[in-house]
Amino acid sequence: MTDARRERGALYGRRKGKKLRAGQAERLEALLPRLRLDLAAPVPADLRNLFAAPVSDVRMEIGFGGGEHMLHEAGANAGTGFIGVEPFLNGMAKALAGIDENGLSNVRLYDNDAAHVLDWLPEASLARIDLLYPDPWPKTRQFKRRFVSDENLKKIVRALKAGGEFRFASDIASYVEWTLAHVRRQPRLVWTAERADDWRNPWTGWPGTRYEAKAIREKRAPAYLIFRRA
Repeated sequence: MTDARRERGALYGRRKGKKLRAGQAERLEALLPRLRLDLAAPVPADLRNLFAAPVSDVRMEIGFGGGEHMLHEAGANAGTGFIGVEPFLNGMAKALAGIDENGLSNVRLYDNDAAHVLDWLPEASLARIDLLYPDPWPKTRQFKRRFVSDENLKKIVRALKAGGEFRFASDIASYVEWTLAHVRRQPRLVWTAERADDWRNPWTGWPGTRYEAKAIREKRAPAYLIFRRA
């Protein structure tokens, strides 16, 4: 992403791309308000009550892009609630189309900074948090914009249940190294890898994403990291 901005401490790129088609704009106006989390409202005593469908646990995906992974997971796991966060409106529009067309009732959305959601959520309320192919901000002067930071990892630890997982995927070696270094400073997050293939190969059931496909075409090796909250 380009045209980066900070909004109330947010770290993300542009909010809008090319002009939305009529159907996309209509979904943003009609469907997004029904699915958007209201962070001004009190947090429900039971996070599962956020969803129209009955769910047994709740996951969160930070920066879901066009929503391919989130939609796949929500469709394959009807008994799990998914909170998807994506500030880029064109990506949000694609996800809304998938939610509408597939009749998914186990997804809620937020179109601003994921850190706001992490602050709002009850402590130990999520079974998993996914951060997949985030904007790498590859230049040294941009590193401060990366979502993985000491502050945000503390928020992630707070939101995860004991035994819950933080999953991170990237094809940018410097961001993978950055993430491992920052996680080492969080004693309650434990890297689960026991052998090289544990982080070189996609996770079981991984559907792939367009970002991953681009990385492979351009001969960059993705890494798939799982950290478990102690």
